[in-house]
Amino acid sequence: MELEEKIGSILMQIQKKIAVAESCTGGLVAHRITNVQGASGYFEAGFVTYSNKAKEHFLSVPGGIIRAKGAVSDEVARFMAEGVRNAAGVDIGLAVTGIAGPGGGTDEKPVGTVYIALAVPDGTFVRKFSFQGDRKEIKLQTSDEALLFILDHLEGRLR
Repeated sequence: MELEEKIGSILMQIQKKIAVAESCTGGLVAHRITNVQGASGYFEAGFVTYSNKAKEHFLSVPGGIIRAKGAVSDEVARFMAEGVRNAAGVDIGLAVTGIAGPGGGTDEKPVGTVYIALAVPDGTFVRKFSFQGDRKEIKLQTSDEALLFILDHLEGRLR
């Protein structure tokens, strides 16, 4: 069973809904979740908030946080996850932000730096990753880890 199918099955069983906010993946996580038949029973919305302006407008990420910490940061990922959870009125909000490359990296935040956040009733959790590969590979690795993060929560392994 694919990750997406397992997630969908659990969400249907527990009658919970999810929404996602994506930057560097451009909608890939939402695409994978909605590839499963019956996803309309648990998938509420997907926001592709590629620009900083979109993060502020749709997800209520404070502009000052983006300017101070950068769009690719623990803090912005956290605000994105909480923002999408609130905006969509769902149980689970997932957010991804990162640098897929090939440009845009710095010494401090090289290409492949990704933050994934999950906002749930118990709190908001963030994981940082340093992926390798080209743009397509980084986006795929990010979507894999995002789905694993959701599954970890659903199966009680979230820390």
